[in-house]
Amino acid sequence: MSKYAFGVDVGGTTVKLGLFDTQGGLLDKWEIPTVTENHGGAILPDVARSIWAKMEEKGIPEADVAGIGIGVPGPVDRNGCLVGRAVNLGWESFDIPKTLGAYIKVPVKAANDANVAAFGELWQGGGKGYENLVAVTLGTGVGGGIIVDGKLLAGATGAGGEIGHLHVQDGESESCNCGNKGCLEQYASATGIVRLAKRRLGEDQKESVLREGEISAKSVFDAVKAGDSVAVEIAERFGDFLGKGLAVVAAVVNPEVFVIGGGVSKAGEILLTFVEPNFRKHAFPQCREAKFVLARLGNDAGIYGAAALVLR
Repeated sequence: MSKYAFGVDVGGTTVKLGLFDTQGGLLDKWEIPTVTENHGGAILPDVARSIWAKMEEKGIPEADVAGIGIGVPGPVDRNGCLVGRAVNLGWESFDIPKTLGAYIKVPVKAANDANVAAFGELWQGGGKGYENLVAVTLGTGVGGGIIVDGKLLAGATGAGGEIGHLHVQDGESESCNCGNKGCLEQYASATGIVRLAKRRLGEDQKESVLREGEISAKSVFDAVKAGDSVAVEIAERFGDFLGKGLAVVAAVVNPEVFVIGGGVSKAGEILLTFVEPNFRKHAFPQCREAKFVLARLGNDAGIYGAAALVLR
């Protein structure tokens, strides 16, 4: 009978790994470097060797391992195949479970890293107890993971949940990293908040603490907490964009809960006070009661969600 599972979260700099029991308890976690040279050809062999070493250390036979789940930064279809490119890793399209499974003879399942993080929050984090969830990661960009009736929504080419690239603004002159203009990511990410702040500060000379130093998402929300009126205006603009964007998402997938994570979410509950009212103002009536919570698993969401791929 299976007693353990491994969760793997592949990032551009490090690979996070976790050993779990079948009830979702995290027994051990560690990291290895992500070797991206030669088109990332060493990444999966390194993962396999690291897992083998942990199994030997803990005295775990293959028969006791339910499987390995792995999240990767790229579009992954429902069969675990990378579709297109994982730019940060140097990977092109290939079958991830088949490739990793050739090195270690246990079941392997793979998914996009943002979707996997959403699955982790559903399983053991802020979304525990729900079956319909949208996880929103507010970092350098805006990531998303969508779960409907307890199942990850990957889409035809693995691009399901790319909510950061919803079009929310006409007339934008700057391009998003995806090549389009007016994407949600340009206004609701950490870099987007800085963009909004600089534009607001350029409109007039109204006094603000934000004129005194380097602007960041953190400095904006710190200023909001201190009662800076210009910072509050910036946060309101951020909340308007994100609230409207999530209202669009809700009209499509009708979640029970939005789980907000990523570096920007470290601002805490005050962040939600700018998003929720705008969401409820614009949402379809039957979707308005969706709850908003902060993510709880932090950087471990990926390994939890990866393990959940084989345990849940």
